[in-house]
Amino acid sequence: MVLPHSMPLVPLPHSATVGDDRTPLARIVGVIGDSPAVEQLIDGISKRTGVRLARSTESDGPADSTISLRIDPDAAAAEGYTLTVGSSTEIVGADEAGLYYGVQTLLQLLREGDDGWGLTHASISDAPRFPRRGVMLDVTRHFFSVAEVEKFIDATSALKFNHLHLHLTDDQGWRIQIDSWPKLTERASLTAAGGDPGGFYSKDDYRAIVSYAAARHMVVIPEIDLPGHTHAIGVAYPELVEAPVLNDGLVAESARLGQPLPVKGEPYVGWGVGHSSVRIHEERTYDFVRDVVRELAELTPGPYIHIGGDESLGTPQADFDVFVERATEIVVEAGKIPVAWHEVGAAAGIAEGTIGQYWGKTTPEGTHAEEAAHFVERGGALIMSAADVAYLDMKYSSDFPLGLTWAGVVDVRKAYEWEPTEVLDLPDSAILGVEAPLWSETARTIRDVEQLVFPRAAAQAEIAWSPRSAPERTWESFRSRLATLAPLWETADIDFHRSEEIPWTDR
Repeated sequence: MVLPHSMPLVPLPHSATVGDDRTPLARIVGVIGDSPAVEQLIDGISKRTGVRLARSTESDGPADSTISLRIDPDAAAAEGYTLTVGSSTEIVGADEAGLYYGVQTLLQLLREGDDGWGLTHASISDAPRFPRRGVMLDVTRHFFSVAEVEKFIDATSALKFNHLHLHLTDDQGWRIQIDSWPKLTERASLTAAGGDPGGFYSKDDYRAIVSYAAARHMVVIPEIDLPGHTHAIGVAYPELVEAPVLNDGLVAESARLGQPLPVKGEPYVGWGVGHSSVRIHEERTYDFVRDVVRELAELTPGPYIHIGGDESLGTPQADFDVFVERATEIVVEAGKIPVAWHEVGAAAGIAEGTIGQYWGKTTPEGTHAEEAAHFVERGGALIMSAADVAYLDMKYSSDFPLGLTWAGVVDVRKAYEWEPTEVLDLPDSAILGVEAPLWSETARTIRDVEQLVFPRAAAQAEIAWSPRSAPERTWESFRSRLATLAPLWETADIDFHRSEEIPWTDR
């Protein structure tokens, strides 16, 4: 691979040769192809340069005056592509997703020089390392509009993420319309953390997000967090939840932050965790879970529904096990694959094939490793979201104004220098991939989200996509390549954090 550090390719391609020559944009008469990716490329070039290329046919001009897009299943592995920029420009995708990712790479090769805009010459063959490359957006602690979520999808899919996990419910609010339980949005969606305004997605809103994501080859995974993180359910239906369990840690943390303690039946605007639980031994609780899962499954074409399962500190272990075993089976009965946080692996009888999401640290604590391994024993696999490197809501530095520090301080280098297959003592085949979660306690606006997510999401994208053993998969190479994404993010109006670790460029 010949890949000068100055080239803006993130994530790093599987194989690439990048030269010094450029094809001037002014010489390109149009884009050939019948894929939706053609319009996406035309739109991307227009937003970046102000030049709008036309759709072309083979007869519109010589081959070196067009950009050609086509599908060839033999071109690469699934989601892969080949890209050639030279006397002619061609992207060949193994499938539509591969063609889309090839477009994203070509947009990174579009640079402005002294002689105007041009495409840097390159020969690239690329495909992902992991099939699962995800980001999570917490729309519960703070709520984000459909347009804001779509902007988030644009920015993250451009980095070749292919899953969007939406954390739709928590103690602070319920954010998705459920027809069979209407009080969830009538009563439990009105506020957010800190007493900020709440909100929820109508079914049409949710469908719009799912459709927008699908057009960018992202699968939406909805999460209904159970049996803990359920205080908001009790605001709407008090009979479904237990009284809050006020543990010493919650009381002390609430006092330190000047936040109120949870009161059953009243909206909770603090950040404390572990105090809530649904009623495990009431059959009406499972009627509720079944209805919610059924309606979500009807709305969600993707294969997954996430049932949460983390930080259920107010639920006795035996009760927790009973609940998650039933809840995972309910998801299977609805025709979906259950996903759950790693604590759910403590239950012996979780549904076979349940996918676990590990959020423990890179050095596992307590029983976290054993809980995660149980998913694999039950025929499932794992998504790695190690909190001390992959959580996008941790502070960049101890004095950064946004974020938390309970998992540590995570600068860009720390976010980049970890290996998802080395955290747990499991075969590499047990790891589906990586997900980078953004919890929104301190992120009150989409600008706050962007400050926390970018540039660290680029580090997680490279870990998930690029070959581990590639010579350029190093911090020094990454920071130089990352630096050249600044103009793209600025054009897209992404309010990224200009970390001092990165030698940012303007072109």
